[in-house]
This record gives sequence, structure tokens and C-alpha cells, in this order.
Amino acid sequence: MAKMKVLVLNGPNLGRLGVREPDVYGHQNLHQLARQCTQWANDLGFSVEVRQSDDEAEVIHWIHEAVDNHNPVILNPAAFTHYSYGLADAAAQLHTADLPLIEVHISNPASREAFRRHSVISPVATSTITGLGFVGYKLALEAIGELEK
Repeated sequence: MAKMKVLVLNGPNLGRLGVREPDVYGHQNLHQLARQCTQWANDLGFSVEVRQSDDEAEVIHWIHEAVDNHNPVILNPAAFTHYSYGLADAAAQLHTADLPLIEVHISNPASREAFRRHSVISPVATSTITGLGFVGYKLALEAIGELEK
């Protein structure tokens, strides 16, 4: 049996981790996140592919790919969280395909600016993890491992 693969998808500006507002997002960068996610997934017996794009259409295509290939998704939609109905529509297809979608945010959007407090992704997500930094990705991987047993 092939190893389960999880797509870890990150939206705009997450390629700037470690540079952009380190007091909010920490000092680690996307490469370090990818390494940590790979190790956590290996420990759980599955693989991950960590991707990041500032292009909304590309993230939507990745979700379509996940549906077509039956891959669970961890999604940090970043700024797309608050307004991307296209991304929300794509993400809803994961639910239809009976695949977990865990929405992750490094910071806690509820404790930040008012516009960050609304998510168009949360209503279609299996779960949402916020405010725990990179540990949120680890918890999301563990949750997917449990959900996919």
C-alpha cells in the first residue's frame, strides 16, 4: 500500500516567513517549515508536499489536484482567508470527496485586525487551528493521521 500524501498549501506572503513581521509570524522561514512538516509526517508514516504561492489561481488548482488524487490538505490560506470565495468553493470539494481539510494559521486572526476575524474557508474546513505557530501544522498532521485511519 502506498504512503498517504498530504498537501500542505500556503497562501500569499508565507514565502516571506522569517522576514515579514517576525514578532507575529516568528523567525523561522518556509524552508524550515517544510523540513519540520516532512519530519513530522515521516514520524506519522506518511509524506507531505509543502507548497506556497502568492497566486490565488495556483492554490485553487492545487486543491483541485488534491481532490483528483485523493490527498488530504492542510491549508494556510493567509490573506485569501478573508475574501477568496473561489478558494472556498475549491476547498468545499474536499468535503464532497470525503477528504480532511485542516485550516491552519500561524498567528491568531481573532486577536488581530478586525478584517482578519472572518474566514470564508472555516465553514468548509474539517477543523481550524490558529495561533500556535508552526506547531499548528504538526497538530494538523496528527489530526489527519487520526482521521484517515
